[in-house]
Amino acid sequence: MPLRLWLKDSERRPNPAPVQTDDRAPMLLGTVGWLAALITLLFFAGPMIEGGNRWWLLTCAIGVALGLAGLVYAHLKRRRARR
Repeated sequence: MPLRLWLKDSERRPNPAPVQTDDRAPMLLGTVGWLAALITLLFFAGPMIEGGNRWWLLTCAIGVALGLAGLVYAHLKRRRARR
C-alpha cells in the first residue's frame, strides 16, 4: 500500500472520544514546587533584593498564584463535568 499524505474525508476514520483526565495532581505538585522555592528564597531575601534579584521572589509568587488559580479552575471543571 503506497503512503499517501492526503485522505478524502470519506476515507478518514472518526475522531476518538476525548480522554477524561484529572489534572489536579500535577498542578498541585507544580504549585508545591513553586511554594518550596519561594520559602527557600525568603531566607535569602535581604541579599537578593540588595543584589537586584527581587524578580526571583516575584517569579515564585506568581508561580504559586497561577498554580492555585489552575487548581481552582480544574476543580470547578471536574465538578461541572460530573453533573
